[in-house]
Amino acid sequence: MTPRVITAWSAVSPFGIGREAFAAGVASGASAVTRLEEWPVPRQRVAPVPGFEVEKVLGRKGTRSMDRVSALAAAAAGELLGTNGRHREVAAGERAALVLGTTAGSSKSMMDITRDTHTRAMPFHIDTPRIPNAIMNSSAAQCAIRHDLKGPNTTVAGGRAAGLFALRYALRLLHRGRARSVLCGGAEELTPERGWLAHRAGGPDRPTALGEGCSLLLLEPAASQDRPVLAEVLGVTVGVFRDGERETGLVSCLSRALERAGVTAADLWAVSPAVGQDEVRLEPHAALTLPQEEAWGDAGAAAAPFQIASVLAAAEQDPAARGRIAAVLSADPDNVLGCALFRIANEPGSAHV
Repeated sequence: MTPRVITAWSAVSPFGIGREAFAAGVASGASAVTRLEEWPVPRQRVAPVPGFEVEKVLGRKGTRSMDRVSALAAAAAGELLGTNGRHREVAAGERAALVLGTTAGSSKSMMDITRDTHTRAMPFHIDTPRIPNAIMNSSAAQCAIRHDLKGPNTTVAGGRAAGLFALRYALRLLHRGRARSVLCGGAEELTPERGWLAHRAGGPDRPTALGEGCSLLLLEPAASQDRPVLAEVLGVTVGVFRDGERETGLVSCLSRALERAGVTAADLWAVSPAVGQDEVRLEPHAALTLPQEEAWGDAGAAAAPFQIASVLAAAEQDPAARGRIAAVLSADPDNVLGCALFRIANEPGSAHV
C-alpha cells in the first residue's frame, strides 16, 4: 500500500480552541479537568472546552439549531482549513472526504426529541429543525455543508476507539482512490445528558471526569515536494477482547501492529496508552509514555484523536522523535480496541518522512 501521511492537524479541546492551545496544554503537563458545582450530575469533575459558545465561535449563520457536538466538529474543521491556504485547497471541494468518529452522535439531541414526543400535546409536536441532530451522522454532514467537503462523508461509531476506526476507514478511502484527501478524527460533546449516561453506566470504583472536543487530521497520499509531512501512518490494527482480558488484548494488538509494520518495540519513541491502561509493558525497551485522560478527561470518541494530536505535538518538540515510531492504543468498554502506528517525519513539516 502506498504510504499515507499526516500533513496537518487541529484540535478544539479542554485546553482551548486551536492546535497551539492543545500543544501548550500537553507540554505544560497540567490538567484541564475542573470542578463545576452547578453541574447537575453527581460526578462534578469535568473538562469542558473553555468559553465555547456556538454562536460566538461559529457565528449566527447556520447555527441556530446546531447541537454542541456538531459545533465542536465544525470548529475543528474550520481551524484546520483556515490555518493555511494550501489546507483549504487540498482538503475542501471535490473528492475531499471526511471521516468522523462518534460514540452515538448527540445524546442530548436524541433525549430532547424523545422527551418532546412524550411531554408535548401531540407526539409530533417537536422542534423539527432539531430532528437532524438526533441522527448519528449529523455532525459530519453539517461539517461537509459548512466547509464545502464534497467527497465521501462517513461517520464511524466506536466510543473511545472510534478515532482509530475512523483512521482505518480513511486509509482505505485513499488506498482505493475514492478521495484525494481525508479529514479524519472524532468528536464528543459534554452535556448533562451524557453525564447522566456515564454516571449510570460507569463503575463506582473508577469515577471518571468527562471531557469533550474534536481533533482532526489531514491525511494525504505519500509526500511530494509541495506537501509538508508530520508523520506517516504505518497502519491501524483493530480487534476485540473478552471481559477481563483487556490488558492482554492491548498488548497482543500492539504486537500484531508492530509485526505488520515491519518494526519492533525497540523502534518505539513514544506510546499513548489506552484509557485506564497503567503502563505498556515493552521491556527491555523503554518508550516515552504520553499523557491522556488525566490531561483532558474521558473525551469519548475524541479520545484517540486527542492522543494522536498529543503525539504530533510532542514530536515537534523532541528531536529524539525524528524518524522513529509512535503507537496510540485505545480500548472501549464495549470490548473493542485498536492500535495505530506512526513514523514521525525526520524533519516535521518538511516534504519527506
